[in-house]
Amino acid sequence: QDDQPIYMAVKGVVFDVTSGKEFYGRGAPYNALTGKDSTRGVAKMSLDPADLTHDITGLTPKELESLDDVFTRVYKAKYPIVGYTARRILNEDGSPNLDFKPEDQPHFDIKDEF
Repeated sequence: QDDQPIYMAVKGVVFDVTSGKEFYGRGAPYNALTGKDSTRGVAKMSLDPADLTHDITGLTPKELESLDDVFTRVYKAKYPIVGYTARRILNEDGSPNLDFKPEDQPHFDIKDEF
């Protein structure tokens, strides 16, 4: 069970945070962020269940700046990108999002199945 990969998403980008299991594993301080898109929680530095969502409506400019900073300096710098949430790839109506641009990360490889 504990050798299962640990994933979380920020800004619609799915990261494999297994290498940080002391932070994200079961019983670890940031475990609440895993298994979902926790963009709002990352922006607000909050583990409140209400903040564990992709929704960034109403965040302050400072929170948005913090989000971008943590996204780039922590997640993109430390953890491999393993995919994207449907919200990044699809429009609200389920059609492909033609504006979708994958994050630039050298060791990203696309897998058909997990």
